[in-house]
Amino acid sequence: MDTFTFAASLAGRTVGRLGFGAMQLPGPGVWGPPRDRDAALAVLRRAVELGVDHIDTSQYYGPDVANELIHDALHPYPDDLFLVSKVGAVRDDQGGWLPAQTPAELRAGVEDNLRSLDVDRLGAVNLRLTAEGEAPAGTVRVPLEDQLAEMVALRDEGKIAGVGISTASLDQVETAIELADIVCVQNPFSLLDRHDAAVLERCHASGIAYVPYFPLGGFSPIQSDELASVARSLNVTPVSVAVSWLLQRSENILLIPGTSSVEHLRENVAAAELRIPEDELTELNHIAP
Repeated sequence: MDTFTFAASLAGRTVGRLGFGAMQLPGPGVWGPPRDRDAALAVLRRAVELGVDHIDTSQYYGPDVANELIHDALHPYPDDLFLVSKVGAVRDDQGGWLPAQTPAELRAGVEDNLRSLDVDRLGAVNLRLTAEGEAPAGTVRVPLEDQLAEMVALRDEGKIAGVGISTASLDQVETAIELADIVCVQNPFSLLDRHDAAVLERCHASGIAYVPYFPLGGFSPIQSDELASVARSLNVTPVSVAVSWLLQRSENILLIPGTSSVEHLRENVAAAELRIPEDELTELNHIAP
C-alpha cells in the first residue's frame, strides 16, 4: 500500500496509508464485549496479514475491550506494527463519555494503554479535546497548553514516540504544532463532511499526517446518489469509492476505517488500490457536503 511519512520526529517511520480503527470491535455503543469475540480476533489477524501496519485504538473503547482484543490477537506484535492510541476521555458506568484532561488523567490514560497493550512505548497518542457543550455542566476546563505540556513530557520520557491531537480547531492545531511538534491530527472528514479542509491543508503544508475519523460515515454508511452512480460506473462499491476519494484527496491522509467483518476489511484494503479517473473525481468533488 502507499505510504506516507508521519514526521521527522518519528525518525522517518512510514506506515501504509490504510490502517485499521479498533473503535467498532467492542459491543454496540463502543461498550462491552463484542458480539462475536472470535470474529473480532479474526479481523485483527487478517488485517495484519493483508499488510495493515497501523492500528488506531484507545483504552476507553469498551472500555478496555479494544486493547485487550488487539493484545490477544496480535501479541507479540510484528516489528512493523504501529500502535496509535488516544487519551482525554473516560467512560462512566452507563457507557457515557466523560472528559479526562487534567495532566494526571492524561498520564494515567497513557499508562493504561501501555499496560493493556503490553508495550513500553506507543507509536503516537492523540490528545482528544472536548468540544464546547460536550462536557457535563461544572466540568473544569484544562488549558490546552497544560495538556500539551504533559503529552510532551510523556514523549520526552519515551512512553510515546509522537504526540497527536484530535477533535481540534485550526487554532488549536496551530497551538499544538508550536508547543508539541505534533505528528498527526484526527478530525472528522469524509466525502460528505469537508468542513475541516483548512486543517487538512495546514497539516499537508507541515508534513503532518491527517487521519479522518468516521471516514465512511461512522456507524451509518455514507449515502449519496452521485456516489452510487460513480461506484456503478467503476463496478465497485460506494465504500470503495469513498475510501479511494480520500486517499486521492491529499497525500498526507491516512485512513483508519473500522469494521468487525473480514469481508468489509477486504473491501477496504482493496479500495486502497483503486484509482478514480479524473472525470469521476470531478463529479464527486461537486457533491454538496
